Amino acid sequence: MKYRTATSDMASEICNVLHTTIKTIYPKYYPKEVVEFFCKLHSKEHILDGIMSGNMGVLLEGDVIVGTGCFDCNHITGVYVLPTYQNQGCGSQIMNCLEAEIAQKHDLAILDASLPAVCLYEHRGYKTVGHGIYKLENDVKLVYEIMEKKLKNS
Repeated sequence: MKYRTATSDMASEICNVLHTTIKTIYPKYYPKEVVEFFCKLHSKEHILDGIMSGNMGVLLEGDVIVGTGCFDCNHITGVYVLPTYQNQGCGSQIMNCLEAEIAQKHDLAILDASLPAVCLYEHRGYKTVGHGIYKLENDVKLVYEIMEKKLKNS
């Protein structure tokens, strides 16, 4: 598998990766309001913004996008892997690339972790430094972990 910078012609396929992952995995952990929130958040326009920043990448198996990752400064803003490719090292491969990019300019990586991803991040050396709460409709609250990891500059 190969990780490369995303291009605008990939936006629809990236959107499909995000929405497939969210709709398959998140209902096991969150109420429908949270699932809907994440699907709305990761609109095609939002994805195009990430692509245009130059900080979004895709993990390819052949010509198929199986995962994606994005960052802003030292904040990892998203890592998603299609469910059929999870638990095969794809998320770790994406994280390796994101951390290498961040380490070029920063000593610390931060991220907001969803419940399904916390274990992956802990295994990579991230520590919980706080919790965030985002209020959604129907009095639903999205609670997430704020995590960080010290990076070694190359």
